[in-house]
Amino acid sequence: MAATHSYMVELGTPAPDFTLPAVGGDTVSLGDVADAPALVVMFLSNHCPYVRRIEEGIGQVGAEYRDKGVATVAICSNDVVNYPDDSAEHLAEQAERAGFTFPYLVDETQEVARAYRAACTPDFVVYDAERRLAYRGEFDAARPGNDLPADGASLRAALDAVLAGKPVPEPHTPSLGCGIKWKPGNSPDEQ
Repeated sequence: MAATHSYMVELGTPAPDFTLPAVGGDTVSLGDVADAPALVVMFLSNHCPYVRRIEEGIGQVGAEYRDKGVATVAICSNDVVNYPDDSAEHLAEQAERAGFTFPYLVDETQEVARAYRAACTPDFVVYDAERRLAYRGEFDAARPGNDLPADGASLRAALDAVLAGKPVPEPHTPSLGCGIKWKPGNSPDEQ
């Protein structure tokens, strides 16, 4: 399948509400992170080589910015019937392998992916303290087939700006990855 770029949703757009089950049994909602000065919502999967390439870096950035008060959630919205490597069991293995310290949520209905206009895995969005979209784009320039560090340079710069109360300078480079594995009839292109 061809690589897919993230949609570039309009900055300032409010974060859509969600309540989703987490790998491990808890339920997490947007309201649970209301007090954080910034929120990272990322759409990931276990099987995608673009995610696999940067997953340890994602774990490191998540832990580092958690210590700065940033809330982070990962969401897997893929169709697990056709992509069983993205089942909750395998997501738990990925979280352990990559050192994720943030909730990994399962969007079985794919309604949250549609609400956030997620297009690919990985896909990253950052919201400010008022839960207005401040950044949408790549984690960094690391991709399968290159040797660039998976250090989250682009996401870090965005988070640093948001935490400083400044706008994230544009242009934002879209994320690139495997397209969301939509269930029949759920793709935004079919709506």
